[in-house]
Amino acid sequence: MSVIQTFLSNMLTLEISEKIRDCGVIAVIAIDDAKDALPMASALQKGGISVIELTLRTPAAIDSIQIISEELPAITIGAGTVLTCDQANQALSAGAQFAVAPGLNPKVVRHCQSIGLPFAPGVMTPSDIELSIELGCKTMKLFPAESIGGINTLNTMSAPYRHLGIKFIPLGGLNQNNMGTYLQSPLVEAIGGSWIAKQETISAKDWNAIEASALAASSVVKKLRK
Repeated sequence: MSVIQTFLSNMLTLEISEKIRDCGVIAVIAIDDAKDALPMASALQKGGISVIELTLRTPAAIDSIQIISEELPAITIGAGTVLTCDQANQALSAGAQFAVAPGLNPKVVRHCQSIGLPFAPGVMTPSDIELSIELGCKTMKLFPAESIGGINTLNTMSAPYRHLGIKFIPLGGLNQNNMGTYLQSPLVEAIGGSWIAKQETISAKDWNAIEASALAASSVVKKLRK
């Protein structure tokens, strides 16, 4: 990238980080039918959640990202489970504003940097954190958060690196009952919530249930981050 491209990429990353931080909860979505993308995203927005990670686990994912990015510009839409450079290209072309992965693939990280797509790699060990920092990623996805010990593990594992300004987006095993434990930590930019709009709930087109779940989650954020 040129100096100007690098500057713009960094500015975009800062902007996205602020939006994610302000929202506090990222709705993590797997969707089977792109026709459900718009009503699903609208239900989340009505419930107070404006950031979506749409995972690239189904054939409908890329089309869904494009629909949401075009029809609901107030939604910050990202691509999840980005495992290859080609997926990163597709996500960016569809309108994704950021990307995340469950693990840390240096090739994918560098490629996302080269095309200007803000990227948060998945980490679960100190070695992962150090490699992420070396690659220039200071916002990381902690996965699977609860399985590796939750907030206590995060606090202990991140201690040697806190002075570097790193932040985390925990995902995996989080729910309405334990999300507040994470959100109270200054290390946590936001949490990822796959329970907010489950795949089967989307397929059933139960938009009221999704809106109610989003409202419950966003209310916790408002309470803890006044």
